[in-house]
Amino acid sequence: MATVYLARDLKHDRLVAIKVLRAELAHVLGPERFLREIEIAARLQHPLILPVFDSGAEASPGDESGRCLWYAMPFIAGESLRDRLGREKQLPVDEAVRIGGEVAQALTCAHGQGVVHRDIKPENILLSDGHAIVADFGIARAVDATVSSRLTETGLALGTPVYMSPEQAAGE
Repeated sequence: MATVYLARDLKHDRLVAIKVLRAELAHVLGPERFLREIEIAARLQHPLILPVFDSGAEASPGDESGRCLWYAMPFIAGESLRDRLGREKQLPVDEAVRIGGEVAQALTCAHGQGVVHRDIKPENILLSDGHAIVADFGIARAVDATVSSRLTETGLALGTPVYMSPEQAAGE
């Protein structure tokens, strides 16, 4: 859905990750889902959830009708849980329990703010400075979303199939 770039924030002299909605998907799907991701991610405040620094819409080069949507996040020095599992195959039990507990804390915070992640997987868990940080609320859903405001209709499965709950895979 988007491309993430490593960039330098010149104003604050720090590395950031900038997530940009892919233009071809913006034309097909519309910008609403990405704007909802920005809105949800920006309101979640927890030390184990990747925060939003800034967001915006710029004119797309060569496309007067389109906007290039983006948001900036901290660059997390480290690796994803997927990278770590690919390298080590199995984590020590105490570390696996710690990571699971931290992910549960982040998701509990999100749930407490009315947000369900819907795509929790090793690629969306970043490991840095001995902590797990939950990222990518791209297909998150606000629990209180009304049927008219939902971007994913019943019967449409959205997520990473191998990590979906049976209800999510069934489009419920």
